[in-house]
Amino acid sequence: MAKGHRSQIKRERNAVKDTRPSAKLSYARMSVQKACFVLDAIRGKDVETALAIVTYNPRYASSVIEKLLKSAIANAENNNGMNAANLYVEECYAGKAPTMKRIRPRAQGRAYRIEKRTSHLTIVLNER
Repeated sequence: MAKGHRSQIKRERNAVKDTRPSAKLSYARMSVQKACFVLDAIRGKDVETALAIVTYNPRYASSVIEKLLKSAIANAENNNGMNAANLYVEECYAGKAPTMKRIRPRAQGRAYRIEKRTSHLTIVLNER
């Protein structure tokens, strides 16, 4: 553990900048569980294989993740000067985002709650 004042410890921790290319999508209209089915399939794969997987996956989440993966590849090429042939998916995860609550009318004056879940998606690439 680092010694010193709390602000000094925070300053040292935040000084280390992650230079890996990444892409993030906030408030995606899908649940974390449904997004993780596709993300688990591409984790650790090279970029060409990952793109092939999400292109032919029938799930709704795969079309959203395909755009996000292409964005991460473009970030790697343009911002970091990396070669797309050497890239692979190092990290990909989905985090919980705010849930929209809606009401569904039911019989005898009752109301059932419908929860429309959202998620934050992140893809981090790296070179082999």
